[in-house]
Amino acid sequence: MRAEKLSISLTPEAVTLIETYRLAHAMKSRSQVIEHALRRLREEDLEAAYREAAAELEPDWAPTTGDGLAHETW
Repeated sequence: MRAEKLSISLTPEAVTLIETYRLAHAMKSRSQVIEHALRRLREEDLEAAYREAAAELEPDWAPTTGDGLAHETW
């Protein structure tokens, strides 16, 4: 994958956090730490969207909750 180089400004505390995480998780670069963090943010957004969509469907599924196998048979 081709990477684009960026220049960002961070607080010393943020840089320390990135470096500490990099060392603790044996990552090769600070860029990998930031990519990991961005991936996690994307996952959180997707999970929130799925929860919201499921909540909107919940009333439609309510009549079927008694159908099928009982919880104990799982």
